[in-house]
Amino acid sequence: MRKADLVVGVQWGDEGKGKIVDMLGLNYDMICRSQGGHNAGHTIWVDGVRYAMHLIPSGILHKNIVNVIGNGVVVSPDVLIDEMAQFDHLEGRFYISDRAHLNLTHHGLIDQAKERLKGDKAIGTTGKGIGPTYADKISRSGHRVGELLEPERLCEALMSDFEMNKSLFNALGVKIPNHDELLEELKRYKEALAPYITNTTRLVWKALDDGKKVLLEGAQGTLLDIDHGTYPYVTSSNTISAGACTGLGLNPKEIGEVIGVIKAYTTRVGFGPFPTEDKGSDGDKMCEIGKEFGTTTGRRRRCGWFDAVSVKYASRLDAVDKYALMKLDVLDGFEVVKICKAYQYNGETIDYVPTDLENVTPIYEDLEGWDSVKGVTRYDDLPKNAKRYIERIEELTSVKVGLISTSPERSDTIIR
Repeated sequence: MRKADLVVGVQWGDEGKGKIVDMLGLNYDMICRSQGGHNAGHTIWVDGVRYAMHLIPSGILHKNIVNVIGNGVVVSPDVLIDEMAQFDHLEGRFYISDRAHLNLTHHGLIDQAKERLKGDKAIGTTGKGIGPTYADKISRSGHRVGELLEPERLCEALMSDFEMNKSLFNALGVKIPNHDELLEELKRYKEALAPYITNTTRLVWKALDDGKKVLLEGAQGTLLDIDHGTYPYVTSSNTISAGACTGLGLNPKEIGEVIGVIKAYTTRVGFGPFPTEDKGSDGDKMCEIGKEFGTTTGRRRRCGWFDAVSVKYASRLDAVDKYALMKLDVLDGFEVVKICKAYQYNGETIDYVPTDLENVTPIYEDLEGWDSVKGVTRYDDLPKNAKRYIERIEELTSVKVGLISTSPERSDTIIR
């Protein structure tokens, strides 16, 4: 039996997983999304055309690849239907797990209302209702995609839920949906999605049993993991590589190569600790050159220097075999590039990630910058200082860099 390879983000998300999955996808028969919702966004550039996906796996641009949304994903039918409209002939190459949970309109309204009430203590969520959907799932009061196949029954169940939680809806100022309007909405979802709903666990198992090449892609990044990230400033699912197993119905022995995606610098959206954030001109320069604005929210990403301490921690959690280093070209022209090699914490120098990441001070190592790597496709053609930067990342994290992206375009990638 063949094993499934995995692409995982090793920082706070937005590392560039979409480009890597799209590029590697040419060598795979099936690409599967395992967790998260439409709070995630994968951006892919092909021949100057930008594609933004929030739910559909990044392999959808290849006509011969089967794309799967697994049971660990929370699915907004409206968002998914709009996204599907970008692509032709999805039959036979796109499937949605009947066990994935439904992210409906009221989940987003609850999410936004709770964030408003928290004021300056808000988490900084995307407001897409991902947290409330996962909360319903964990409290065993959620509803799954397979229930769309019986819209009348699902409508009655939802109306019953709304009635039982009327006090919460009223307290948050969220309007309870109208029965007839909700039913029509659910019928519309069924009409659009029914042909694609199936038991995806069996689908993936069969692909592996038949010797098909399967690639798994996660959303967000390891440092946003609900258990192992910078809690409470995290997402609502397990973003680490092990989450791909539960999110698709695989066992750990069925995972093959793990490719960790990292940026040549670091970004973060929303609130939470960020030791290497640069609030000066260098951070602004990274943001401007790297076009660091969220695919999903449009929010400006916080930018800073590469943090080898947190990347090494995340790589151990993910069992990363090799890195795909993204956006190296964004650092073109910097006279000095910095790498955080350790933290100062409670008067000590440490090389691990403490629970209290808010109170660490980064210890930097300065390296000489380079002129330009843009569009380079051979490692030997990289400037000497760019190669030294890559090699220092490898030394500090104990993981080799296998792929290097030198522009947003699919073709501008070095494979070592």
